[in-house]
Amino acid sequence: MKLDELDFSGDKRMRIVQELVPGKQVTLAHVIASPDPIVYKKLGLDPELDYKRAAIGILSMSPAEISVIAGDIAVKAANIDLGFIDRFSGTLIFTGRVAEVEAAIQAITAYLEEKLHFTICEVTRT
Repeated sequence: MKLDELDFSGDKRMRIVQELVPGKQVTLAHVIASPDPIVYKKLGLDPELDYKRAAIGILSMSPAEISVIAGDIAVKAANIDLGFIDRFSGTLIFTGRVAEVEAAIQAITAYLEEKLHFTICEVTRT
């Protein structure tokens, strides 16, 4: 990314270069167990949850459109609530109890790996 580039009129403009790498992959699969309530609020998620037994699941996938399919798999595989699906960036965020969030991530990664031959990263947890 180049900043403060001058255009022909002398105005300063910011130029952003975005790259997409072709491939079928899950680059992030993470469970946040018992997150602090402020994390929910900053993400715009339901603040009425039992935080001590709740979790947030976050996935990042390429191609980005697969996030829609992953969201569908998640709601069918576990008792979770979808928080955010972005078919342009490949981000999926959902909430539920720790075991349900982990089950949803397991179902997503298994399907993508076995049926669609995606490369899957390690599932992490904090």
